[in-house]
Amino acid sequence: MALNPYFTQGTRGEQGLVQDLINEQLRMYGVDVHYIPRKYVTQNTVIREVIQSKFDDAYPIEAYVKSDSYEGAGIMLSKFGVQQQDDVTLIISRERWETYIQPLIKNEQDIKLSSRPKGGDLIYFPLDDRLYEIKFVEYADPFYQLQDLYTYELRCEVFRYEDEVIDTGVDDIDDSMEDAGYAETLTLIGIGQTATATATFTNGGLQFINLTNRGQGYTSTPTVAISSAPSGGIQATAVAITTSRTGFATASSLDSVILTNPGAGYTVPPSVVFVGGGGAGAATTVGVATTGGVGIVTITSGGAGYSTTPNVTFSVPGGAVATAVTGAGGTITVTLTDPGIFYSSAPTVTIGLGTGTANPSTVAIGTAVIGTAGTITSLTVSPGAGYTVAPEVTISNLASEKDSTKALAATGTVVLSSGVVSAIRITNAGLGYSSSPTVVIGNPSLTGTGDFIYNEIVTGGTSGTQARVKKWISSTGELRVSIANGTFTSGETITGQDSGAVYTLSTVDTDDLIDPYADNDNIQSEADGILDFTQRNPFGEV
Repeated sequence: MALNPYFTQGTRGEQGLVQDLINEQLRMYGVDVHYIPRKYVTQNTVIREVIQSKFDDAYPIEAYVKSDSYEGAGIMLSKFGVQQQDDVTLIISRERWETYIQPLIKNEQDIKLSSRPKGGDLIYFPLDDRLYEIKFVEYADPFYQLQDLYTYELRCEVFRYEDEVIDTGVDDIDDSMEDAGYAETLTLIGIGQTATATATFTNGGLQFINLTNRGQGYTSTPTVAISSAPSGGIQATAVAITTSRTGFATASSLDSVILTNPGAGYTVPPSVVFVGGGGAGAATTVGVATTGGVGIVTITSGGAGYSTTPNVTFSVPGGAVATAVTGAGGTITVTLTDPGIFYSSAPTVTIGLGTGTANPSTVAIGTAVIGTAGTITSLTVSPGAGYTVAPEVTISNLASEKDSTKALAATGTVVLSSGVVSAIRITNAGLGYSSSPTVVIGNPSLTGTGDFIYNEIVTGGTSGTQARVKKWISSTGELRVSIANGTFTSGETITGQDSGAVYTLSTVDTDDLIDPYADNDNIQSEADGILDFTQRNPFGEV
């Protein structure tokens, strides 16, 4: 049966009125969201699968939240771990879309289907500071009332970030993604990398070789010959350093003799002679560290970027150690765990503030008393009050506090090769070491340039690896990147494509899977404390 011809089935005026009423309702009861269209950067050439997407535009639009609450599976345990799969349904005005958003995106070459909202695009929902991905667009609900369609119903679920480029220019959106996705944390130290070394100690090694006569007429560097070590000992070795003499174009004299291996087992000073070089007259005196001199120094990392020779320092032997525990009323008790040795004057005792939620109400004070043997015989401590955590206790160990006839810090010089520390030569092996000293090599020029920009491309100078910047913390030198196409190498320079910032890479932390909607890392760390796989199967043995 035909429709009644005497009644209209929707005029432009009626349709416009309904659309206006809907628009007004959305403005009254809706929320402001941002519509973020997906742009396709690269696609598979055969099946047109999207390889990489980006989101660099965001358009504010009002939307009505149709959901009474979060829908979907919610928090669930899947084979991928704990996941939060909240859904939300939003309604937007068809007219607002067609007159505002569509004209802005229809000419974009990398946007597919710009005539209406589409699955895969994103919605930023500011009330919970989340991104939602559109999974389905219902365009016919309500169904052709007055022979027209007035709204789009967007069925969305929480966006699962997969290293897409998100750079909309809206801080609230971009900042919410700085800590999402798989990222690598690069620790940058400027243009250079500090060298490191370890040292051994030995008894009966050479302490020093001092020149008493520099000689003359050397046209090349002579070889340093040291008499053999006693039976069971270690042969000492050394090198000579020459210096030019005024008035001689080619001839030189000796400037110093430096130990490359102090040896071990010497009880009396060995003889030292100089072989070759064309000169004569050089003579030396030799000292033997019968107790505790520095032995072999091994370079563990040559560093990078040294333009000038850095200093090298060795710790002073015989340092004392103490620890603190808290007691009633926040007081502390300090226990001397190592009395030290060779002190000629009382060292300074420093008691920290602890690491609790508040500083102590009264700071503890410590004073050391030394005996005739050069050890600390007692610690006098004012216990303080209000400590919530045991503070750190340090006892000074300075060369000026030690008996130089029994304890002496070693000294040395650094050998550079192409900006890298290749060796450490001993100028004085020190005295009184009973354990391996700490070796500290000075820093190279640690001055990087510029500041990295969010989402710019950074490139490794040696590996050629590229990645996109997620976050740059200049105060700590931490650069968080994602979408790396290779592996960065320690010691290489990292350069920003847009910012021009240049720094040297110290370390790389690649085990950094960040997901703000999952607790897998927390579950793993807690499980490690419950299930111990190191000894045997925690679930039982067959």
